[in-house]
Amino acid sequence: MIGTPELFLRGVLLGLAVAAPVGPIGVLCIQRSLSSGFWAGFSGGIGTAAADAVYAGLAAAGFAAFGSALESADGWLRWGGAAVVAWLGLRTILRPHAKRAAAIAPAKHSLRLLIGTFALTISNPTTILSFAALFATMGLAEVVSPTARIAAVAGVFIGSLLWWAFLSGFLSIVRHSINDAGIVWINRIAGGVLIVFAGLLAL
Repeated sequence: MIGTPELFLRGVLLGLAVAAPVGPIGVLCIQRSLSSGFWAGFSGGIGTAAADAVYAGLAAAGFAAFGSALESADGWLRWGGAAVVAWLGLRTILRPHAKRAAAIAPAKHSLRLLIGTFALTISNPTTILSFAALFATMGLAEVVSPTARIAAVAGVFIGSLLWWAFLSGFLSIVRHSINDAGIVWINRIAGGVLIVFAGLLAL
């Protein structure tokens, strides 16, 4: 039987594996970290990690069937998520000022990004099926102890947070070597990539 500490570590690895691929949330957090500093990007990562933990918890509790039922609403959710990503991309491109934002983003902006990234991540209910499959691959599906399941889900949350903390921290350091004109181009490129992602999400 797999011990609770090992399950936690496997959950951490799973959280890292799920968070690391660059998607629309990653692009948004990269752009925010470069333009406004660590907390501006990391707050978005917290929202994503929380959504990952919710779906990991449902998968660990055996709610894969629930995820299958939600597939009937997948089209509406994908279109809604795509519209929000496209709006974020357009707003990023049309950002009116070239001046670099303050290193510490206002709390209301960080909270807004946290809630937004949580909503975008949770808008894809098929994620629960991915977690169910990954849990089975890593031997987590055989876990029956509630404590062990909680440890695995906590590991997913911590692993995802570690990735976002590393990414946001690294980018907030290198941002000081980028001038304001560079930030403007980063905003334009990030906005364009977000719009491309929106089109892919809508397919």
